[in-house]
Amino acid sequence: MDRFIGVLQTVLPVLVMLGIGMLCRKRALISREGINALKNVVVNITLPAVLLSAFATTRYTLMDLVIPLLMFLVCLAGWALGKLGAKLFRMPSRFVPFLTTGFEAGMLGYALFGMLYGSSRTADFARIDLGQVLFVFTLYKILLGLEGSKKADPKELIREMVFSPIIIAIVAGVLLGATGLYRSLEPSGISSVFDACTDFVSAPTGAIILLTIGYDLVLTDVPWVSTGKVVALRFGIMMILRFSFLLVLRVILPSADLRGAVNVMFILPPPFVLPVFADDADQRVYVSSALSVSTLVAIAGFAILAAVS
Repeated sequence: MDRFIGVLQTVLPVLVMLGIGMLCRKRALISREGINALKNVVVNITLPAVLLSAFATTRYTLMDLVIPLLMFLVCLAGWALGKLGAKLFRMPSRFVPFLTTGFEAGMLGYALFGMLYGSSRTADFARIDLGQVLFVFTLYKILLGLEGSKKADPKELIREMVFSPIIIAIVAGVLLGATGLYRSLEPSGISSVFDACTDFVSAPTGAIILLTIGYDLVLTDVPWVSTGKVVALRFGIMMILRFSFLLVLRVILPSADLRGAVNVMFILPPPFVLPVFADDADQRVYVSSALSVSTLVAIAGFAILAAVS
């Protein structure tokens, strides 16, 4: 009974916030503009505070160089396997390989990981996230541009990456942590003031994220056959890549204890920004449907992790 209550304490808040988000859409309690504003608050303010704190309080080792590189290669492998899978299973959409790589860590992963393992271990998840963030901000967008009618502008991509609040927060956090500046402020108590500020700003991140995801969960017009094929393909690829990632990690960094972060990362859906790049209405429906169903799969995976953790 205690085990069941513990799982409910972790899973039920997620379901409640998703339900509130769906209710807000059905009852028009929040407009689409309001939801977009909330997403901007997360991406530009609260999530950067999470990342700033996570990287500032991390003690840096060799794995902090190796893990992002491995994750970048994992994302590239996911795209390549998706490309191959699309040919093998006759899936015509050009977006298939982009639905089998990348992870929506920012708008979902940090919220789920924090609920499972607590904010004190956010740095574990951030280590893995760094590699896929770099992939999504660089090669992912370049490949999307090459596949589509609009070619990617390298200058614009670089500008977006350099001035992204998320990237700025990661860089600032790494500088504070890797240089020892954060730890040098501990005796004076300034680091505790820093922690109080970042904790306060980042506190609503999980609730806002789940509310906005619930708002966007629309399953009435899902083309279930085509959507099911691409979601199943992604799940299969992610399980292969998860196993491979953990195997390589065990060989080169046997002391790294990141299984929990890896498990959460590899159940996540593709990046939510993808529908922006869909060229026509049919493709937008296809991509949005795949993201919605992949999100439900991620929530189910989260419930399983909560039960076995």
